[in-house]
Amino acid sequence: MKAILKKTKRRQFLSLLSLGGVSLAALGLTMNKAHAHHTDTHFEDKSAHKLVYQLNKADHEYIESILFSCSEMLRKYGDDIELVITAFGPGLHLLAKRPKRAISHLHQQRVQSLIQYGVRFQACGNTMKSMRWLEQDIIDNAQIVPVGIDGIMQLQEQGFSYISM
Repeated sequence: MKAILKKTKRRQFLSLLSLGGVSLAALGLTMNKAHAHHTDTHFEDKSAHKLVYQLNKADHEYIESILFSCSEMLRKYGDDIELVITAFGPGLHLLAKRPKRAISHLHQQRVQSLIQYGVRFQACGNTMKSMRWLEQDIIDNAQIVPVGIDGIMQLQEQGFSYISM
């Protein structure tokens, strides 16, 4: 028997987008904060779908593909998906307040918009140490984990599917 899903504002908005053929990426995800069912550390409601993306490069096309994929999964599953992007190595520049590599302003804006839609971002503490970055060098909503790969492994142990692009 299929569960009846509560029509949240986020779900209503996402369903309108899918009917109109508009993707969240095309809108730049600039809508007001969604009313997702989560806290800083976990979702209160159990999501049927859980993905963790590895982001370990500062390449424009690579970052674009991960952010686009994440946006499309949000569009498709709405409130029924939990998404985490774990950044380490050169990919950590995406989560920097002042990136040392060429990270587009559009990508930085999309990260902030994805956060508004409940996507979590993890920053690797080991990479931060090797680059001599402090907590204040990373965007405010990123969760710093001691070791990025360990963060991915722990999420897999909680039932997350691991996506490496």
